[in-house]
Order: sequence, then C-alpha cells, then structure tokens
Amino acid sequence: MNPVEIIKHKRNNNILSHDDIEYFINGYLKGDVTEYQMAAFLMAVYFNGMNDDETFYLTEIMLNSGVVIDHPDLKSVKIDKHSTGGVGDKTSLILAPQIASCGIAVPMISGRGLGHTGGTLDKLESIPGFNIHYSIDDFRRIIIQCGVVMIGQTDMLAPADKRIYSLRDVTATVECIPLITSSIMSKKLAEGADGLVFDIKIGQGANLPDHEQSLELAKKLLAISKKFGKKAIAILTDMEQPLGRNIGNWLEVEECIELMNGKMIPDLYKLNNVLAGAMIYLGGKAGSIEEGEKIANQKLIDKSTYKKFLELVEIQKGDVDYIKDWANLKRAKFKKEIFADESGFVSKMHAMDFGFTAIELGCGRKKTDDKIDYLAGIILKKKCGDEVKKGELLYELYAETEEKLAAGVKRSEKAVEISAAKPVLPKLIIDILE
Repeated sequence: MNPVEIIKHKRNNNILSHDDIEYFINGYLKGDVTEYQMAAFLMAVYFNGMNDDETFYLTEIMLNSGVVIDHPDLKSVKIDKHSTGGVGDKTSLILAPQIASCGIAVPMISGRGLGHTGGTLDKLESIPGFNIHYSIDDFRRIIIQCGVVMIGQTDMLAPADKRIYSLRDVTATVECIPLITSSIMSKKLAEGADGLVFDIKIGQGANLPDHEQSLELAKKLLAISKKFGKKAIAILTDMEQPLGRNIGNWLEVEECIELMNGKMIPDLYKLNNVLAGAMIYLGGKAGSIEEGEKIANQKLIDKSTYKKFLELVEIQKGDVDYIKDWANLKRAKFKKEIFADESGFVSKMHAMDFGFTAIELGCGRKKTDDKIDYLAGIILKKKCGDEVKKGELLYELYAETEEKLAAGVKRSEKAVEISAAKPVLPKLIIDILE
C-alpha cells in the first residue's frame, strides 16, 4: 500500500477499508507514514468525514495499537467519565475522588488541552510532584489501593491516539466527529472501564459548537460503546460561557478544592453532581441519576470527596502540603484587572475568547513542545446574567511575563458583552441520552 494513495482516496471523499486504515495508522507508528502525511490524512478526514464502519475500524485499530487493561483482582465495578472539552471544565478533578468514595472504581486516562480547551493532565501537573506516568501494573495497583487512578496515555495504551491527539491540536483538526469518537473510545476502552458517562459540550466554547453535530457525536459514542459491550450515558451540557469562575491549570485545581471544602460555585456544582449521579447510577449504587445525585452531594458535604482527593494526590506522588495550602492563593507574577466600561447586565462571556486568552497567558500550547505556566490564568468576577456597574471588576488576568499578560489583555477585549436588559440564560443541562 502507498500512504499517498490512501490520503488521495480520502481526499476524494471515498470510503476507506479496514486494511487501508490499519496500514496507515500502524505505518505512522512504525515511521513508514510521516508526520506531514498524517497531518494531510487528518485534514482529509476533517473535510470529508468517515462513515460508521470507518469510525469503528479507526477506533478498533487505535485501541489495538496498544494493550487493553484488564483488572482481574479488582472486585468493584469500574466507571469513567469523559468530556469533549470546554473552557474552565474541571469536573474530572472532583468526580474521580467523589465516585471512588462511593465504592466505585474510576480508572481514568485523561488528555492534555486541545485547541482552546484545557486538559485534565495539565491541571494535575500543576500540583508539584504529581505523577501521571505509570506502568500498567502500577495503574492496577493504584486503583486497588485508592479506588481511583488518573494518568495519561502510556506508550502501551492506545499509542496511536496519543501521537495523533497531539498532532490534531496543532493542525486545526480537533473539531471532527470521527476523530473525536475514535480518540475518546480508544482511550476509554483501553483503561478497562465497565461503563462510561460522556459530557458532550455544546456552544461556541466547545470543540463542537453546533448542537446537531454534538448530538451526532453523542449518538456515535453511545453506539460505539454498545458495540464494545459497555454501558453508557451521554449528557449534553452548555459551553457558551466558561464553567465556574477560574480558568487555568492551578486556578482550576484551586476552585475544585474550594468546592470540595464547601464553597458553592453554582454551575460547577450542578454539572458535577449530574455527572456524578449518572456515574453512580451506572455503577449500580443508585436506582436513578437523581438518586445518584443525592449520594454524590452527601460525599461533598461529609468531605469524603476531599479526603479521597488528598489520598489520590499522595499515592500519585503529589505534594499534599501544597494542596492543603490552597487558601493562600498562589498566583502568577503579573496581574491585570479588567473593568466594565458601562452599566447593565453581563449578556455574553464568550468561552472561546477566554479559552484563547488563557493560551496567550501561558495556560496552553500553540506548539506541541510549548511549556505551560501553571499559575497563569483568568478569574471571572462576573458571570452571565449578573448585574454590573460601570467601573466594576469583570475579571482578572494572570501571567508569568508582561508580554504574555499584554497578549492576554488584547485577546480578551471582546470576551464580555454587556446589555441593558437581563439576558435569558441557556439551560446548563441540555439533554440526557441513555
């Protein structure tokens, strides 16, 4: 086979066979297919898509490019959650220990930021010492000891997706349903979960902003889950404005710790508990999502979630004292406050603009080898629907250099809109599909 012919075949909107896809993916791992050829292939798929069979083949081939973990010594049911990506989307940091505290195992393999959206691994690595690189044997050991493990992809787990994931981030091929589906499912199937909850973001801050596309993705994820014999629920959620008030790696960890210690952050709390309720329901610990929400809420109230989070940080070599010191407000070197230039109501907080602002500040990557500034980020002082007076503080920007701060200020100039009338806010939970 010839990589150029396969690229041309998909470029011309033809259907690829299992053998075509297998040759191309395995050839990429072996070095027979170059980075620029894979980039061209991804762009061809981005523009022409893949049918259900092609998407299934791609998922299966990426899954089988590595090891599929089994858990012979683990007696608990294993449930995981995956988000399609958003700005300020930090629920995994709460959900994983929360669900583990219910006696349900959470084998979580997470990713880094994609495009303007943040990544769980980058947030975890803002905790000094936190190790996301473990062997499969250690993965099994930690989940038996702690009930939860949060790692990145190793060279053994869906290695094809690991390499393609990074390339998608810098080739503008993130927003593609078959690529998203195969990426998510190859990781989740590799970790050995029995059931999956998908948080499908909809809105201009999502990787798939369009409602119909997001609905299609939800249905494809449920269909692929069923083909592989996994229980699954898809929850469609709003991403028109950032989730919570903090954007940036350590800032988002800090906000999660605040919630785990009793602070009410309404949208983060609501979304987290619906996702937790669905996970508890799939794990057989509740008869409905609503009943699961009540159980999840109790795990926040009695601090079981926070205690399990500390246990997770300790077992994965993170600095527990750094976490316990969260209230001392660790911040980047330079700060800029942005004030309202008129009175009214906050009608828009463009999540995509804030996502790209965060990248300018140093929270994400423009190139695969860019270094992240873990303390950089944004703190929102207002959210959509809030009344604001002229001269009142809207948000704060933090960066490690004055140059990055200036770039962030410029990128955020049109992120907030103020109107005379109070806006009608979209529903946070748009739909639930089982």
